[in-house]
Amino acid sequence: MSVIAYIETPDGKFKKTGFEVASYAAQLAAKMNTKAIGVIVGPTDNPSELGEYGIEKVLHVNSTENSDFDSQKYTKIISDLAQQHQAQVVILPHSANGKSLTGRLAIQLNAGSVSGVNSLPDLASGFVVKKSVYSGKAIASYNIETDIKVISIMGNSVGLTSQPVNASIESISSETGSSATKVITRKTSEGIVPLPEAELVVSAGRGMKGPENWGIIEELADVLNATTACSRPVADTGWRPHHEHVGQTGVAIRPNLYFAIGISGAIQHLAGINNSKVIVVINKDPEAPFFKAADYGVVGDLFEVVPRLTQAIRKFKSA
Repeated sequence: MSVIAYIETPDGKFKKTGFEVASYAAQLAAKMNTKAIGVIVGPTDNPSELGEYGIEKVLHVNSTENSDFDSQKYTKIISDLAQQHQAQVVILPHSANGKSLTGRLAIQLNAGSVSGVNSLPDLASGFVVKKSVYSGKAIASYNIETDIKVISIMGNSVGLTSQPVNASIESISSETGSSATKVITRKTSEGIVPLPEAELVVSAGRGMKGPENWGIIEELADVLNATTACSRPVADTGWRPHHEHVGQTGVAIRPNLYFAIGISGAIQHLAGINNSKVIVVINKDPEAPFFKAADYGVVGDLFEVVPRLTQAIRKFKSA
């Protein structure tokens, strides 16, 4: 018996979300009195690094033909390994790739599945997991009763727990046939922490009045070492790239600190960020709906408040 964790390695590197999945799997395996096994598909530098978070064994499907993600091929690889190692639970990240695998694996393994889980299962009366529903307004509990369970976990929902072990590495060869898709080109954002992984986010809306004023947002983000984001109207008008759009129709995030600057706080935007640990709102309108969801609020002109805030943080950090 085992707990299987699929660990993503974009560009052959581990990301924080990968370590979160590994840590979650190890903590769950300990509760179930079994072992945690990591699955890596494609080339990567140091698979034994997963041992830092309690993964006892790593199954490394190390072939360049699998370096480009293909949900059908990856489903076959992971489901075959899950059956070979008698997996009771298969854990995936709640990323774009993880979402496309969750349902496929559930069908392949005849398993019950829940996506977007945000806590460790309660094993006292079954296998009960929790997730946010109704755009984050409520928490639902699900009892998965099948022999095999497939779950995806939200990023930044369960903290990393270091429990070092010596992870054994087993190289696996897998015959999956040719892919139905062909990657022609790939464009990725360089030099920034992706929004789903970001712990600090500085976001702004139409209150910026135009893209030419975005410099003050980037300066604040730079001094905080944060990732920038925006509301949907800003992305739709072309002020900022669409991959920065957070909200119900954009990227859902769970940072430790979220700055909302010049954003009114429409319900669609709140749905994507209301699981943030701390929310700071800066808006000159004291009636802005966002203040109701804020942990801290500043009523004032953002063009005066933000530069002064940036200066104060820079001064504090230099001291």
